[in-house]
Order: sequence, then C-alpha cells, then structure tokens
Amino acid sequence: MNAQLNYLEEKYTLLKKDLRKTQEQLDELEKRDNNVYRVIFEADPLPDSIRSGRILVDERALEKRLSPFNNEELVTHLEQSMQALKNKLNIQKKSYDTLQRFIEQKQEMLASIPSIQPVSNKQLERIASGFGARIDPIYKIMKFHAGLDFTAPIGTPIYATGNGTVESADYHESGFGNHIWIKHGYGYRTHYCHMVKMKAKPGQTVKRGEVIGWVGSTGKSTGPHCHYEVEKGGEKLDPIHFFYNDLKPEDFERMVKIAAAGNQSFD
Repeated sequence: MNAQLNYLEEKYTLLKKDLRKTQEQLDELEKRDNNVYRVIFEADPLPDSIRSGRILVDERALEKRLSPFNNEELVTHLEQSMQALKNKLNIQKKSYDTLQRFIEQKQEMLASIPSIQPVSNKQLERIASGFGARIDPIYKIMKFHAGLDFTAPIGTPIYATGNGTVESADYHESGFGNHIWIKHGYGYRTHYCHMVKMKAKPGQTVKRGEVIGWVGSTGKSTGPHCHYEVEKGGEKLDPIHFFYNDLKPEDFERMVKIAAAGNQSFD
C-alpha cells in the first residue's frame, strides 16, 4: 500500500508540474492574444469571464490529506484541472480563428485601398498638375483641382489602383470625357478621366494593376492625360498620398515637389 501511495504521490507531483507549466504557456498565449494580436487587428480583448476555466484548488491542503483512502479525490482533481485546461485551450483556439478572419479581412482591405499610380511613371516625369488650387487651362481662373494629371501619349494603359468594382463607365462631353469610377469598399472610390477608350464595364470586378482603359484627351482637356482622383467617404483626397506601394521614400519626396510646382491643370 505504501508503494502504491508513493507511486501516486510521484505521479501527482509530475502531473501537477506539467499542469502548471502548461498553464503558464497558456497564460502567455492569452497575454499575447490580448495585448499584441488583438491590438494589431483592432479587436477587443477577451474578458476574463470568457477565458475562465481554471479550477482553483488549495493544493497544499489537498496534499496534506494524501492517503490511501483519497486516491479518487486526487484523480478527480487532476481530471477537473485537465478538463479546465482543455476548455481554455479551446477558447484560445476560437480566439485565434477569429484573428485569422481579421487577418483575411485586413488583407482584403489592403488590396482594395488605392496604392499605385494609374499610369506607369517610373521616371516620375508624367505628373503635370497636382491637387489643390490651380489655374483652369480654358477659363484662366483659379479653381480647385480635385486630383492629379498624368501626361502620357494617347493609348498609354491606365490601371486600376486597387481591387474593386466598376461603379460607372460612361462619357461626359463637357467634362471628364470617357471616365470610370471604381468603388473599392471601405469608403474608397477612384476616378479615371479623359480616356481615348474604356476597357472596364460597369459592374465588372477589377484587380489592382489591371488595365481599365487607355489615355486620351476626351471631354474638357487640353492634351492627352489621365486625370485621377481618390475619394474616401465622399471627401476628395490628394492622390499623391496613396502611392506607397510603388514609390521609394526619396521618389515620393520628389513627386510631391513636382506636383506642387505645376500651377495650371490640363482640364
């Protein structure tokens, strides 16, 4: 009987050590989950009431009562602790499943936000007019220019700057000429104007970098160019701040100066 008791005591001590080590590892995972991963993905931390599952037992008092007659109590205690740990691991797994969905949503959002130039501009020589107050080339008065003008030969490809759905693709005789609106979701829309020909159709799903049309000079235009706009929540934004995917920091600074220098728009 003493040999059996000693065996049980050793077994219990080892199991208790393993349980404590596993609990410490789980605590660290929970800490990372709440303080790191959920912060990155802007998700609320899981409250302790949801994470609960730990069985609090006075182990010292239990150990004092170790005898050949309470083996069932030891086994019950270990079974309860193991079940509690399994419950907490299951909760943690569900939390990570939720974070995986957040990751997928973030990837979708990052692919949708406009982040490249609408025409190839590796040498940064095609921006002719920037965002803001500019002289209208026809009326010769200061007007608000709601986008960037990219000069390029007629027929130069124009690219969707983010994943989205073509909202409209039509002709505006006295203004934008052949022009396309793309709805990207998350409040973003982009506008591509003065095309010689449009490729994308209303309702079509497009990917970033996909050709949607070609540079022209249709509508109110003084020369071949692509007038490009970015909106978020209906507010016109300076498109130059959305070229982070294809510009180095030094190129971005140079582009900002070029856009600011142009005093007259092309449309």
